[in-house]
Amino acid sequence: MATAFSSDGEAAVRRELGPATAAPRGDLDGFYEMGRAAAFVRGGGFRKVALQFPDELLADAATVAARMEAATGAEMYVLGDTTYGSCCVDEVAAEHAGAEAVLHYGSACLSPCRKLPVLHIFGQQPLDIERCTEAFRELYPDRQTRVVVLSDVVYAHVMGELEQQLCPEYPNIVFSRVVCGDPPGPTPPGEVQQFGRQFPVEALGGLQDCAMFYVGAEGLALTSFMLTWNRCPFSSFDPATGCGRHETLNVNRALMRRLYLVERARDAQVVGILVGTLGVAGYLAVLQHLRELLRRAGKRSYTLAVGKPNPAKLASFLEVDIFVLVACAQNTLLDSSEFYRPIVTPYELELACNPAREWTGNYFTDFRDLLPAGACAHVELPPAVPAAEAIPDISLITGEMRAAHLCDHPASQLPPSTALACRDQTRALAEISPAASFLESRSWRGLEQQLGQTPISKAVQGRRGIAIAYEDEGHEQP
Repeated sequence: MATAFSSDGEAAVRRELGPATAAPRGDLDGFYEMGRAAAFVRGGGFRKVALQFPDELLADAATVAARMEAATGAEMYVLGDTTYGSCCVDEVAAEHAGAEAVLHYGSACLSPCRKLPVLHIFGQQPLDIERCTEAFRELYPDRQTRVVVLSDVVYAHVMGELEQQLCPEYPNIVFSRVVCGDPPGPTPPGEVQQFGRQFPVEALGGLQDCAMFYVGAEGLALTSFMLTWNRCPFSSFDPATGCGRHETLNVNRALMRRLYLVERARDAQVVGILVGTLGVAGYLAVLQHLRELLRRAGKRSYTLAVGKPNPAKLASFLEVDIFVLVACAQNTLLDSSEFYRPIVTPYELELACNPAREWTGNYFTDFRDLLPAGACAHVELPPAVPAAEAIPDISLITGEMRAAHLCDHPASQLPPSTALACRDQTRALAEISPAASFLESRSWRGLEQQLGQTPISKAVQGRRGIAIAYEDEGHEQP
């Protein structure tokens, strides 16, 4: 019987990958924009290119790769699986193949990459312009309403047609445009650039009195928009169903849940930093920032690279009180209700551990907004105070007294004789960190080498097949 922490995996092993339903089989050149992709490869002089597809488009990967090789003469490598979310560019897998550039297909979070040139090809999904226009009129009968129109990236190619339909009737409507990568300079005054979208708000008098209309299905992108711009009423149009609606997600309830997790982070003594991306620019800087933040708050921290988090993986770290996920803006809001320990975002951890940061009603899902050097939401840590002068506070969850934030870490006050120890017989010295000493106390620490104790044996033939059904399954082993 499968539970949240165990599964026989039979459904995943026996699942068959059917044809891509999003792309018409006879219009692959148009859907995948072969001409634009070939021009990108030839213009950059790339000889090895990685093609990254989401699961629902993998059925067309071989055909697309063959046509691209014929059109460009370059070697094409299909990335069969992504290290983290499919919306992010998997630079790690691309570098394993020695790729010089990446063609990313399907929906994307548009997070800027660190190393490789990237061309995003969203896939031109169809949209019923007339039905979308009719739904917009039903949702906004007042023609003077100030509205910002957002869309999923797969519908960006038809937003110009929708703009032509609505702008003559609605003088205070603004359409966002998709922007891939960071702009060459600072964002102009009176414009908003976030989540790969850019739109002017100066003519609308700011965002405080604007409504948001989203074209796309319900998902992580819409949730991230609603939490970030939580003071704006949202409505949406789902092209798959042809229905428009006022979004009924209780944003206040969602924020209350997130603020409860902030209080859990304040109570935590051991924090696991989950690396949820290796390709988004700035992830190394935010890892260092979180480590320093936790050190100043007197908490132990571990950095864990576990790929895509799931309850079974994280349940292996029972000593961790709470996890913080460093991922792109869409994947950072992970629902941890099924996990053994809660998972928070870098912004929520800052609310918990940085007393200089106060809740203002603004929410940030992009960790780059928290970094120093010009980030829009960066808040400096206040000076540390000695532990003897720290003022304790009371936990709102347990009702117990807890140590104050930003005090000197006790480990930094240990005398040298206890902070250093002999590492080996050469009398070399090694520093013992608090996290390492805590890990040493675990009852299970993984496989041990046992050098010189394990007898040497010859390699023998192993079992053949997959774990769910080996070839000799049900037969007696020789």
